[in-house]
Amino acid sequence: MSIRPFRDIKRRKTKEINVGSVKVGGNNPISVQSMTNTLTTDVEATVKQINEIQMEGADIVRVSCPDELSTKSLKEIVKHVDIPIVADIHFHYKRAIEAAENGASCLRINPGNIGSVNKIKEVVKAAHNNSCSIRVGVNAGSLEKDILEKFREPCPEALVESALRNIRILENENFDNLKISVKSSDVFLSIEAYRQLSKVIDYPLHLGITEAGSFISGSVKSSIGLGTLLLEGIGDTIRISLSDNPVKEVQIGNEILKSLNLRERGVKIISCPSCARQGFEVIETVKILEKRLSHIKTPITLSVIGCVVNGPGEAAMTDVGITGGKKGNNMLYLSGVQSEKVLTNDMIEKVVSEVEKKALELENN
Repeated sequence: MSIRPFRDIKRRKTKEINVGSVKVGGNNPISVQSMTNTLTTDVEATVKQINEIQMEGADIVRVSCPDELSTKSLKEIVKHVDIPIVADIHFHYKRAIEAAENGASCLRINPGNIGSVNKIKEVVKAAHNNSCSIRVGVNAGSLEKDILEKFREPCPEALVESALRNIRILENENFDNLKISVKSSDVFLSIEAYRQLSKVIDYPLHLGITEAGSFISGSVKSSIGLGTLLLEGIGDTIRISLSDNPVKEVQIGNEILKSLNLRERGVKIISCPSCARQGFEVIETVKILEKRLSHIKTPITLSVIGCVVNGPGEAAMTDVGITGGKKGNNMLYLSGVQSEKVLTNDMIEKVVSEVEKKALELENN
């Protein structure tokens, strides 16, 4: 039992590439990425954070490689994780070569600050020799000088011109295992840049609103920007950029995809904001259930509604539902059908039990 989408999103057809074991583009699911904020030279801490990010539902993790010690550490890091690692490279092309040789599945380079065409060619050679993909990461804050002089300021046309220029460099080296991003901290600039770029290339697009801000403001900006593009069928992999724990970036990324029915993973909770009619404390109940059910990866819908105004209707469209009743007598719904009354004190344990039971049933089918 799941809520039927009002409409299906028709995704833009793109070339399929490999980022390690993850396929990006084509008909593949939209992947979710995040980035570590540990010192890459601290192998233990970085491995721990990568595993936490993966457990939350990330498909790809990026690590920063600002110096030679970091790229050397990468060789040890990849031995202890089983998720593709993207090496984030800026300014020094040798770091990209070292990262490719030390196990990175993808190189994120910003050609605007990597150096000359000859240096980029050396990076391409290393990527090719090590079965490594490349993300051309164009950023409004680091455009090439001549492009910035031409357009006078960062604008969609400037980002697209930079992207096309650097794609041509890679294509001239017979390299096409690549994806592209044209990011800005400005939502409207980013949306328009991606729109324009999507009309002239068929490479996979990595979506993001860069430097989006703190958890709340960054989540809102990213939801608006990425949500708009995803609704238009644009985007093959996403990263939410927050000044917060990287695990939260994955949470928001997955929630955006789940809300658009572009990804099915874990428990999707439909809950009311609560009011004076509620038969139990909805807000606290939802917080507890989110934590208690975070281990479930099977797609399941759960409605938590405080009263009978909308409760029965929402429960009719979810796998498991609980609706508030008088004097602590709440109604449990299973597959949209009334099952039994549950006292408030027993409600959380009962809901958790039924969701876990449903998850096991779906896994075995």
